[in-house]
Amino acid sequence: MSNADNALGEQLAAIQAQLQELMTQIEEVKTQVSPLQQLSKQVTKIEQRLLAVGDLYRYEQLQDYLADHRWYEADQETIRLIQDIEGVANLEDLRPDDIRKFPCGQLQVLDQLWQTYSDERFGFSVQLRIYQELGGTLDTTIAQDQTLVEKWGDRLGWREGDRWRKCHELDFSLEAPLGCHPSGWWNSPYGSKMTNYFLARLLTCEQ
Repeated sequence: MSNADNALGEQLAAIQAQLQELMTQIEEVKTQVSPLQQLSKQVTKIEQRLLAVGDLYRYEQLQDYLADHRWYEADQETIRLIQDIEGVANLEDLRPDDIRKFPCGQLQVLDQLWQTYSDERFGFSVQLRIYQELGGTLDTTIAQDQTLVEKWGDRLGWREGDRWRKCHELDFSLEAPLGCHPSGWWNSPYGSKMTNYFLARLLTCEQ
């Protein structure tokens, strides 16, 4: 082997060593950046909740109803609060596109109140977990999988046979199926489109 070949081989070996060192450094940076990204997400969630908590007086009536286990009144108050947060007078005025930007912090406060006073039987996150257990994902909400929504309604006690039950037919007690409430809000005039859009919002707020 000539001196030129030896020199070329040494250069290649040196380059490979440098590349390996760079790859190692990149992996080290990745391990440092990943926790920072997670921390940033957590800080954002905390900030959102702090903004909502700063407006906590808005939820006093709901908290009173829930503390007294007056589930029907709490359900109606939840509808009123969602309308108030979105700045609309009636449920008919709230469109599916509007719900895409529903404040995550406010949503989490509503959910936490329902969970706290129902011993974690009711709440939006309970409903979302059941949807996910049935195979629900962001993709299924985009596809507006009606069959999946019906299975979900069966689990929540919102359906009887092949029909959706009226809100006044539901069990407003702790004996109701897991995740049954809040229920009235889901009875939107936009039907399953609003259901899927709101489920998508719950999913994105969890991320």
